[in-house]
Amino acid sequence: MLWGSKLLNYVGFPTSEVLGPEATSEQIKALLDRYGQVLVKPNFKGGVGKKGKAGLIGFASDVATAMQEKERLYFVEHHVGRNRTKAEGVTFESAIPAKYEIYVSISDDTRFRAPTLTITHHGGVDIEELSKDQIATIPYDALTGFKGFVVANALDSINAPNEIISPLVQNLPKLWDLFNNYGMSTLELNPIRMMPKNGRLMPIACDFKCAFDTDDPSWKRLELPASLDSSGYSDFEIEINELRTYQGQSDVFVTNEQGTVTAMTFGGGANALVTELLGEAGTISSDFGGNPPYEKMYEISRIVYKHWLAQSNVLFIIGGKANNTDIYTTMRAMGDALRDYFNQHGPVPVYVVVGRGGPNLVRGMAYLKDILDALGIPFRMFGHDSSMSGVVNYVKAIDDWMQADGRSIVTQKMGIKNGH
Repeated sequence: MLWGSKLLNYVGFPTSEVLGPEATSEQIKALLDRYGQVLVKPNFKGGVGKKGKAGLIGFASDVATAMQEKERLYFVEHHVGRNRTKAEGVTFESAIPAKYEIYVSISDDTRFRAPTLTITHHGGVDIEELSKDQIATIPYDALTGFKGFVVANALDSINAPNEIISPLVQNLPKLWDLFNNYGMSTLELNPIRMMPKNGRLMPIACDFKCAFDTDDPSWKRLELPASLDSSGYSDFEIEINELRTYQGQSDVFVTNEQGTVTAMTFGGGANALVTELLGEAGTISSDFGGNPPYEKMYEISRIVYKHWLAQSNVLFIIGGKANNTDIYTTMRAMGDALRDYFNQHGPVPVYVVVGRGGPNLVRGMAYLKDILDALGIPFRMFGHDSSMSGVVNYVKAIDDWMQADGRSIVTQKMGIKNGH
């Protein structure tokens, strides 16, 4: 929120008050005088898991406690699995009383070929924990923009309380200006706390996440410091970035070096959904769409397999129903690279899951199936009529099975001995 509040201020969206690590005791006291309590949060680069559940959020009602929490959290380490991330300072955020917590996100969705609003009044949690009737996903026309009636229709479809609808209808369309005008690919607020004020509820953003389309220069107008980049480029990212051309995307970001599902994703909307739903199980966030030629897709696949295949339980090839990407070409390249990896490095126990649609789909799946059969790799394929979120949930179930006893079963069935 230290930078999220600044971005939201560009469009006049209400936010909690936030002070940085350089805040003086006088500034903290003034914040306490206005709100009665402050939250002390450590600053981490990138997503690091649930800080609240890990006890890494401090609560203070006086300056002395706030300073003690600052000392405790300033360089705290957060452990998620085998990952360790060290904080770089803290923020002091105003506590916001609320009757409701709202989750809202805007992203491109390949299912609808349109920007899409996802919203629920059961926010403050991971949305995958909620049932489908508690969440609304509504596409809208990018040309006409994100209007108030889109919000009203979405909230009405999930029987949201009437008292939250008007404040959200008035304020949420402001997010479209930020998303559309500054080159964002994803914008998420969770939670927006509905604070009582003057007999009404006011939406206050209390957590902010976004991602930018690096091929859209509009984000540079925000003049964000380079230090906000969540990490330096890894060897894998550097290799992939060298393949960047006008022919097809080659956008990647390492999300968890100890992940067990490697998703080769096609399409920005698919990327946003898959990355979010896989969470810490995913190794990379990727978008390889845009109809890449065979040579480029083969080289991308070779690099991905070299860095991630040995540790992965699942190789996940996923995308929406393509308009112009030749599925046969991309799958032939991925299959050939997989066969060549096995020939060079020996077989590895992995489960392949494919979910795709588009031109030459059957021919592409048939080609890949022949290679997987020849290599003895177990697999499952889904067509364009399958729900993408359902396919991701299937992958998560396979990953759980592989981590239990499935990997040893696959190793035995593939005839792998002594790691080869």
